[in-house]
Amino acid sequence: MRVARPLVAILFLSTLGVAAAAENPAATGKSTYGTAGCGLGSMVFGDQKGAIQILAATTNTLFGTQTFGITFGTSNCGAAAVSTSATKSFIEGNREVLAKDAARGSGETITTLSNLAGCKDPAAVGAALQKRFAELFPAEKAHTEVSEAVLGALRGDEALACKAIG
Repeated sequence: MRVARPLVAILFLSTLGVAAAAENPAATGKSTYGTAGCGLGSMVFGDQKGAIQILAATTNTLFGTQTFGITFGTSNCGAAAVSTSATKSFIEGNREVLAKDAARGSGETITTLSNLAGCKDPAAVGAALQKRFAELFPAEKAHTEVSEAVLGALRGDEALACKAIG
């Protein structure tokens, strides 16, 4: 049984690392599949709340399905999940410049945001963000709150046709 102990230790330590990543939405591209993200774990455990997501993340890690799924668009890792994560990261990383462009209703960050989100018309996105500027970019909101608000605005306006963000 000496062989089993190192294996158990390795599994335990990898589970701790995966559990930490599972609690960090930015690291996993949190989606409707739960905090563990996409992969075989999302297909088996779904979006159940709590410690079950540790098992989902461990399943993703042990079988390598999350990396494979993101690369090839399988295992609940479709383009919308990946694009939403990329769009959210872009908003959070460029919040100040995006806010300035949104106040004007145009600019490079709005064009890039429109492309990432799969919107049909950057000018319409700029106008929509400008119209809702005070609501989307108040000073007291954290980066993640701003990104969620902007994503919600893009999703909620069917005229913008932002198809890449689900």
